[in-house]
Amino acid sequence: MDKSVAKCIPKLSRRQNDSWSDVETVEDVLSNILSRLPVKCIIRSKAVSRLWHKLISSPYFTKLHLMRSRENVIYILYPYMDEIKELHLVDGDGVTTEIITLPGFENVSSLSMICSYNGLICFTIYPWFPHLYMRQPVEEDLEILICNPATREIRLLPRGSPAEQELGIGVAFGPGTSDYRVFRFFSSIFEKPVVSPQCEIFSSNTGTWRGIGFVQQYPMGANHVYFNGQVYWFIASEEDHSTPGSILSVDMEDNFKTIELPEEVTAHSFLIILEGFLSLVAVYDDDLIMDVWMLKDANESYWEKKCSAYIEHAVEECIDSVAGRNNEFFFITTEHYFIFNTDRTTWEQLYLQEVFGQDSPVVFTYAESLLPCS
Repeated sequence: MDKSVAKCIPKLSRRQNDSWSDVETVEDVLSNILSRLPVKCIIRSKAVSRLWHKLISSPYFTKLHLMRSRENVIYILYPYMDEIKELHLVDGDGVTTEIITLPGFENVSSLSMICSYNGLICFTIYPWFPHLYMRQPVEEDLEILICNPATREIRLLPRGSPAEQELGIGVAFGPGTSDYRVFRFFSSIFEKPVVSPQCEIFSSNTGTWRGIGFVQQYPMGANHVYFNGQVYWFIASEEDHSTPGSILSVDMEDNFKTIELPEEVTAHSFLIILEGFLSLVAVYDDDLIMDVWMLKDANESYWEKKCSAYIEHAVEECIDSVAGRNNEFFFITTEHYFIFNTDRTTWEQLYLQEVFGQDSPVVFTYAESLLPCS
């Protein structure tokens, strides 16, 4: 057995070693053991034997490993302004467990990370600015990449239709475990103040874009969340295009609808997933207050307020990024990092300033996987 693989597997006694070949014949037992290992160890384990290679390469094992991994979701941070393109894996205690360097992007100045789901990450090479309503002519083509940081696989998607304005994108995952779809909103003409938004969809199954024509609403850029078969974005308010006015959603059958917000919000608002619900985090700078809402019924736009809390450091700093898991969320301001517990309404400060400095990281939840990008 390879030494690097042996480090990942607990040492066995002589009697257990004698029985190891018997364990190999029981694929369910072997899958159960191997699926608990990190992806790096699993990939190395393919070289142990033909049986192990066949088992690890099966769709069943990929799903089993993902199920285990989703039980231990952590956070992934990407410092947008850093010259070295790195992904930082951080646990709920603020400890950096791994740093992954992205090869081949050293000279890319506008690489943006826009979502993370089931171990797959979407990057764009395009100057999206978080939470800003961008209305300007396209100066460079939008490039979209799907990446699995654990396996180091990267897929560059084919170019979409020509556009004068890029209005927003979002990624949906499913119906199969390794399937995904990319929704791209754009306009073929640049004409202020009129926008004629169109939408096209990339499918990982076909490897091609499919246009669905003009749409009535379009999102505020690339910030979105995927949850329970639907993608959600903010729609800009008619009065202030830098502030969300409602929510746009689309399901896997390309059905669009809008959801009303529970109250007026500010530009510092975020959509996250908390406790199995689409949730809204709204920060009010004037009052130094943050409200957290959960969407209980999307058809009726019925929200319940989870909690309200005082925002530390809100006066001096902007809120840059928020990501939620279970009953907590990771909260990044210009210079500070916090974990907020929604049940206890308490803040825990994380000391990551020396790691990121002024690199303006974004944060998402992350569960590593073996899912392919193509």
